[in-house]
Amino acid sequence: MINNADEISPLTHERKMIAYGFNGKGQGKNLGGDSPLKKGQGSGFNWYYLHRDDALTMGRLGELELDGFVKEALMAEDTRPRFSVHGKGAILILRGVNLNEGAEPDDMVSLRFWIEKNLVIGIWLRRAFAVRDVMASIDRGNVTPSPSDLMCKIAFRLADRAEPIIANLSDIMDDLEEQGETGSYSKTQKALVEVRQSSNALRRFMVPQRDALTTFAIEDFDWLATSEQSRLREAAERITRLGEELESVRERAMIAHDQILSERSDKMNRTMLVLTILSSIFMPLGLLTGLLGINVGGIPGTDNPNAFWIVCGFLLILGCVLWLLVRISRIAD
Repeated sequence: MINNADEISPLTHERKMIAYGFNGKGQGKNLGGDSPLKKGQGSGFNWYYLHRDDALTMGRLGELELDGFVKEALMAEDTRPRFSVHGKGAILILRGVNLNEGAEPDDMVSLRFWIEKNLVIGIWLRRAFAVRDVMASIDRGNVTPSPSDLMCKIAFRLADRAEPIIANLSDIMDDLEEQGETGSYSKTQKALVEVRQSSNALRRFMVPQRDALTTFAIEDFDWLATSEQSRLREAAERITRLGEELESVRERAMIAHDQILSERSDKMNRTMLVLTILSSIFMPLGLLTGLLGINVGGIPGTDNPNAFWIVCGFLLILGCVLWLLVRISRIAD
């Protein structure tokens, strides 16, 4: 059970440090936002969650005497999911969908962790709902027994939070494909572009996140139990499945886009065909009327009152002959 020594809600925290202490035997407590940073004792561990841009964060990391590599990894400006062993601990960097108000889900938030037997340091820049879910669960009494168990829970919650977003993209594609069946694909190009961009942005981090969790699962840390290795592999499988769904959405969007291009190409070809047919018929007629319209002497029929109707009849017959030639040559098919 959790002893709330300091009332800090994981659902409303801003830049104040969040700290939990666990004894590894099913008990834990909220250490408060002003407690000094230190490692847990025995089989227990402490979890500190700090904002990267808090002015106190670098000083707090210094209390734990972390080396330059760890600090640099935790405080990096831009990150990609990865897992790196360093000494007796490891750096784990994950990404989660951005569910903050006014944000796009594909503008994914970065989670950076330093993990060792008696300590977990988490650094965040934008709030991740998955981590807040885990904190809320801990506050309800679901105490985590080990650092690796904590990482398993966070990995699963990241997948849980991403799944509805990916399912929504799939539903949008279903609607767009239905619209395409009714011949209105051309009206949905903007929506297709947005779906492709979102799926690409999400998938960009899904594959390295899967690799990071898989690498974590095969390490032989003495604080990483076999059961937790299995759970990490299961979390990696969930990420793999989500990545495959994103790939499916992306491919469907590409197919729909190709259909739009094919539809436009067909319309252009039909237009060009009509123009070609009209040119084939009216160009000879235009040539004859142009010759008869020149203002020089010797134009035949100038003294014949029926010459105009004779010429019109000739042009009509010539036009019909040209149309028959077009039909015979199958240009209009």
